[in-house]
Amino acid sequence: MSTLKPLAVWALLVGSGAALAQTPGLGARISEADITAWDISILPDGTGLPAGSGTAAQGAPIFVAKCAMCHGEAGKGSPAGNILAGGAPLTSGIETTKTIGNFWGYSTTVFDFIRRAMPFQQPRTLNDNEVYALTAYLLALNKIIPENEVMNAKTLPQVKMPNRDGFIIRFPERI
Repeated sequence: MSTLKPLAVWALLVGSGAALAQTPGLGARISEADITAWDISILPDGTGLPAGSGTAAQGAPIFVAKCAMCHGEAGKGSPAGNILAGGAPLTSGIETTKTIGNFWGYSTTVFDFIRRAMPFQQPRTLNDNEVYALTAYLLALNKIIPENEVMNAKTLPQVKMPNRDGFIIRFPERI
């Protein structure tokens, strides 16, 4: 019976709201507008892609200005690494450098990552057209699309990445 007393007190406190009313009063409720601004996920099928477009030719100068400092000329890497283009087939062994051309499963993931995290020193500063152009540039560098192909919300999800079937989906029934 003595173990029931603490449970009864806890139930009264939580049930009455007394425990919840004593908060430190930090923070503020987040608005729908704030959530929408950060809800930028792009799914493999292209769901969530914004309006806009870009080509490899448009992406090349953006890459030189905003990306080459970390990723080297034409995405071939820099002293810090970060190779984006080229790379041996993954069948070469476990130590093979993973690049967009030999590892990434979906072109939409490339777009999502650039949009969300690049450039490293100023993430989320690229507009949607710049992200499409950079994605097109990187796909063309890896010889996945022709240099003159326009990437947009319709064409980008149609790009078949070389390693798309190289992943084992843990829960295929959830797709």
